[in-house]
Amino acid sequence: MKATILYEGKHQWTVFGRDPDKPEKIIDTNQYLVSTPSRALLIDPGGIEIFSSMLAATLHHVSVDQITDLFASHQDPDIISSLGLWDQVLPNARLHSPWLWESFIRHFGLNNIEYVPLPDDGGTIDLGDLSLQLVPAHYLHSSGNFNIYDPQAKILFSGDVGAALEADGAPMFVDDFDEHIPKMKMFHQRWMPSNRAKNDWVSRVRRLDVDILAPQHGRLYRGADVKRFLDWFEALEVGVGV
Repeated sequence: MKATILYEGKHQWTVFGRDPDKPEKIIDTNQYLVSTPSRALLIDPGGIEIFSSMLAATLHHVSVDQITDLFASHQDPDIISSLGLWDQVLPNARLHSPWLWESFIRHFGLNNIEYVPLPDDGGTIDLGDLSLQLVPAHYLHSSGNFNIYDPQAKILFSGDVGAALEADGAPMFVDDFDEHIPKMKMFHQRWMPSNRAKNDWVSRVRRLDVDILAPQHGRLYRGADVKRFLDWFEALEVGVGV
C-alpha cells in the first residue's frame, strides 16, 4: 500500500492507497492518518478486505498505542467495515462518526472502541495540541456525512466529494484537471442526490483556506485545482446520473 506524506510540521498527514494487493473487484480507497507526537487519528480506515495492509502501512508511521482516535465520515462498508478488527487492535480508542449511523455502524463490530456521536452541525476532534474541524457534508452522498478540515495544514478531507473512478495505479494527485473530469462526472451525478446540499457545501468550503482537497477515492486536488474543482462541482447538475 502506497503512503504519501501530504503535510509535515508539528503534526503530519499521510495518505494510504493504490494497494496492488487488494482484491480485484474491490474499489480503491484512500485512507488518511493524522499524527502528532503523542496521538494519531485514522480517517475512514477502510474495508475489512484491506485491514491487514492498512495496519501494516500505518505501523510504519505510528505505534499501535499512539492511535487513539478513528473517524468514519459515514456508514458505507468501504469506509468502516474493518471496524471489528480495529476494535480488537485498539480497545481503548474512540470512533467519531455521525449520530445518525451509530446503530448501522455497530453491525461492523463494536465492543471495545467508544462511539462518539457527532451532532449534525459538526464540531471538532481534539487531539491534544491539534484541533480538527468537522465540516457538515450531509447528502454528499450520505444523509449523515462529515468532512474534516485542518486549518494548520490547510487540508480538507472531503470524503466522496471529489472522488473519481479510474484504473489501479493512478497518480496520487490530479495533473490535468480537464482530463480528470470524465473520471468523476458520472460518480458525482449519480451519487450526489441534492443540488441544494451541493451548493451549500461549495459555499461553506469556499470560506476555508484549502491547499489540498483530499477525497476518499481517486486523486487529490492541490493548488489551483481546488478552485477548479469547486467551480466545476458548483456548475454540475447532480442527482441525474441514471
